[in-house]
Amino acid sequence: MSMKDFKNQFVREISTMKLSRDTIKDFFFVILGVVIQAFAMRLFLVPAFLVSGGVSGAAQLINHLSGFPIGLMVLIGNIPLFILGWRYLGGIRFALRTAVAIVIFSFLTDFLVLFISPEGVTDDLVLNSIYGGLMYGIGLGMVYRGKGTSGGSDILGRILNHRFGISISTSYLITDSVVVLLGGLVFDWERALYGLAVIYVSGLAAEIAFEGRAVYRTAMIVTFDPEAVSQRIMEALERGVTMLHGTGGYTHEDRTVIYSVITQSEIPQLKEIVKEVDPKAFMVIGQAHEALGEGFRPLIEPKT
Repeated sequence: MSMKDFKNQFVREISTMKLSRDTIKDFFFVILGVVIQAFAMRLFLVPAFLVSGGVSGAAQLINHLSGFPIGLMVLIGNIPLFILGWRYLGGIRFALRTAVAIVIFSFLTDFLVLFISPEGVTDDLVLNSIYGGLMYGIGLGMVYRGKGTSGGSDILGRILNHRFGISISTSYLITDSVVVLLGGLVFDWERALYGLAVIYVSGLAAEIAFEGRAVYRTAMIVTFDPEAVSQRIMEALERGVTMLHGTGGYTHEDRTVIYSVITQSEIPQLKEIVKEVDPKAFMVIGQAHEALGEGFRPLIEPKT
């Protein structure tokens, strides 16, 4: 796509965009998230020479070698990734949120240096890794909740998550590890190892901030007494069940498979129910990425 086509489509889509309550909420999350990320950079990561990966991490390396401002390098480095994300992650809605995130993050990263000591809060690498990773990840998750990214490899990570179902922590680890390893060459390998820890911690924090603390599980139960098992699940756990028809691959006998979604804390109770009703049942418990609908978070948030 040429720059002329990009400009024409950008103008066409922005002219049809409406300012709604959800849009305002999205921008609130995006702005709050990048503010938290900028503070994480200046309070913990930059003073400790911990590379957080992505464009911001590469900007740290360039700053160390040449003295160019980190925020300015982040802004320049995000231009090609911004165009890539605009094509794959939702057009104008992605573009505006991400543009706001990149500009504010770049500005604050350089602006906060006027008020925050270059030594940061502590010189302990462990504390800088933990708190820097937590703050950066929480900020990243808030930006994700606002349906944007803070630019850099976050865009690539979001594409992996959106198009291929790879979890945020895994995609974040993949896209940022190379920059952290380069940080080992520029700084030292001890800091590179701590940098990997920062990425992992921030990825977990991003998932919690983005998806919430609730962990959902899917249960598939093959039982000879599906009516009794499903009735107990609905009464004791107050969870819905779906009856699926299956055929044994070895016996070729018809079986009923019960499918239900529960929370992690309800797993022991579910196991006890199945054990009491049908000790010979076969049960598989998996992890759900998200649960929407009756009994969980609604598909459409109620308007207030």
